[in-house]
Amino acid sequence: MPVTQHHANLIQDCQELNQFLSACKQTLSEKRPSKIVSISWEAKSIDPLAVLDKICPADEVHFYGEKAKKAEAIAAFGTAVKFKVAGTNRFSQVQQFIESCLANTTAIGALDLPFSGPHFFCNFTFFDEDNHSDPSFPSAMVFLPKWQISCQKNRCTIVNNILIDRNLNIEKTCATIWEKYQGINLTKTLKFSHVHEYKFTWQTKDVTDKSNFYSSVLSALELIQQEQISKIVLAHAIDVKAPRPFNLIRSLHNLRQKYPDCHVFSLSNGKGKNFIGASPERLIKTQNQELETDALAGSAPRGKTLVEDAYFAEKLLTSQKDRTEHQIVSDFIFQRLSNLGLTPHKLPIPSLLKLSNIQHLWTPIRGKIPTSINPLEILAELHPTPAVAGVPRDIALKQIRRYEKFNRSVYAAPIGWIDHQGNSEFIVGIRSALIESDRARLWAGAGIVAGSDPEKELAEIQLKLQALLKALA
Repeated sequence: MPVTQHHANLIQDCQELNQFLSACKQTLSEKRPSKIVSISWEAKSIDPLAVLDKICPADEVHFYGEKAKKAEAIAAFGTAVKFKVAGTNRFSQVQQFIESCLANTTAIGALDLPFSGPHFFCNFTFFDEDNHSDPSFPSAMVFLPKWQISCQKNRCTIVNNILIDRNLNIEKTCATIWEKYQGINLTKTLKFSHVHEYKFTWQTKDVTDKSNFYSSVLSALELIQQEQISKIVLAHAIDVKAPRPFNLIRSLHNLRQKYPDCHVFSLSNGKGKNFIGASPERLIKTQNQELETDALAGSAPRGKTLVEDAYFAEKLLTSQKDRTEHQIVSDFIFQRLSNLGLTPHKLPIPSLLKLSNIQHLWTPIRGKIPTSINPLEILAELHPTPAVAGVPRDIALKQIRRYEKFNRSVYAAPIGWIDHQGNSEFIVGIRSALIESDRARLWAGAGIVAGSDPEKELAEIQLKLQALLKALA
């Protein structure tokens, strides 16, 4: 992607920042009345979640992502530029917006560090257009943050993105930036270090009656028997009322400690609503034209002892129902990638992905990406996979709208980022909750295939819901 780069670590104080931004402002013209400047600094050890807690205003859009096992985390907040769009072409329109921004971007500083340079953070809703009226999150949104703080093992990076136009007050802007930069560098670690189990009594309510889920599963099984579909994923949602407002930062801290193998995430709309969760499912990761994606379907609980855990694992690996469900997802991803011109590779049989409270059948899929293919083209081809929708996809989506009497919104949809070099990572927003003050909505789903039992599918959903509920604080 086109972007002018300067690798020298030029900006060491507020005066140098003033001189650089002033020089950038002087290059503006009638044809190019604005430009984006991205500055990357190497930083001492910083916890991005602590920065989100101490520095990010509550009314700012933010993104947070962490995989504790890999010692990798990123926080982004504020908006230098943003773009919202809806409709069937939303992925390509987001791609065009990012490319237009990068064509007008200058990046300087420590650009050899992990997560350096401009990153565009994207979120989508499950459906192109939602039939339910919920303005919490648009069908597609992308933003270039004002501030981005990241750590990969012991290497930490601070990125500041600035939109420069002729009306920008350089002196005031520089003072504000430098004050924020110093505040980020001085941020201490979070005071709490242990998982906090909420001691209050929750008030929980099913969004739709459990009998609705039972009847939906039975109806779906009839469609499967009639060979109209081979799989459909049905979700269930609960609403939670707490005796006091939820603590976003403590909830995220709980999630990262309880589920270090998962992708812990938070997405704020800047209007008091935060979509958070711990997803086991990565949709895509692209790095230097190499693609990583995963087929994840088929579930079993973890055992309380090693013997019981091995029993559940063996039962999952030999379950015809779960193997069928997994094969549907794996074949879909493989075929869709092949349609794009990739040559994907995968192992012939699935292995196990063991999380703290659940284990899944898992097949990693890898491939080389042609230079002509953008990550958002891959997203558009894959979303939604049969792991969260069904097969055939169009029929499954139609039936999901019929069965589910609530809005999926950003549940089970792609969330992630793309950088200035075309690298990216997107997860699927499952095992998730939308929190606002003292209220939360939690979603979880189950894959319905031939042989599914409504009681067992609901039990699987309850297991997933409880895992998230215990982390909220």
